[in-house]
Amino acid sequence: MAVSETIVREFFELHGFFVQQRRKYVTPTARDEEEIDFFVLNPQPQAGPGELPFVLAAPDLPRLASAVVVVRGWHTETFSPSRLASMPELFRFVEPAIFQQAARSFGGALQPTKILIVPAFPAGEDSRQQSIALLRSKGVDAAIPFRTLLADLIAHVEPNRNYQKSDLLQMLRVLKNYDFFREPQLELFKARRRRAKTPPSPAGDSATSDRPSA
Repeated sequence: MAVSETIVREFFELHGFFVQQRRKYVTPTARDEEEIDFFVLNPQPQAGPGELPFVLAAPDLPRLASAVVVVRGWHTETFSPSRLASMPELFRFVEPAIFQQAARSFGGALQPTKILIVPAFPAGEDSRQQSIALLRSKGVDAAIPFRTLLADLIAHVEPNRNYQKSDLLQMLRVLKNYDFFREPQLELFKARRRRAKTPPSPAGDSATSDRPSA
């Protein structure tokens, strides 16, 4: 869980948020799931048209003023509707008593967004929309998949910088320096070029060369 929380902290700090961890210890009780992991505060939020989408991406963050963040780093799980329905403890952090206690940490002037960090949503559009609808119905305001966090961190890490104050960013920098991460667009274009260079069939060449002239 510590690695997952580190990823989340680095993501929000990268985008200029003040991040406060809810607790540094692990409680021995069964109700540990109700704890909120982070309070995040944007010192310079920006206005924008319309409402924020439920599934947030990095470009949406400037419009986010404050949030309580719960991390669910079950990286082998998908948040399918059936999985969510079988986990009522997942939504304890949005219960009024718990949320209001957390909201007081912002001084009462802000109504923080309730954000859930999830492993992944289902690939199918119907199941994805059902999962989002279920999360909304339980009181969750927004969600961010771990893939979004990691992709954004990798994109911002520069191989020629020394991130000695962050073990996570330093590791990403080393991996990027040794070409373990590649640009998806470049790989896509390379694949297209390979398909375009399919050699002509030998049988077709032979048939053409043996054909008698008119």
